[in-house]
Amino acid sequence: MAKMRKKSDLPTKLCVVCDRPFTWRKKWEKVWADVKYCSDACRMKKRAREAQTS
Repeated sequence: MAKMRKKSDLPTKLCVVCDRPFTWRKKWEKVWADVKYCSDACRMKKRAREAQTS
């Protein structure tokens, strides 16, 4: 069985859209280096902003 970790021991990043910190999730284990957004909502806001400036 895998060793349990405290949430405070997990790596964190800042969302590029809202600048809020978010914590590593198991589903991001293989792509953590590529994760930029804290949620789907922030990912959609980024796309909407890029479309307006183009």
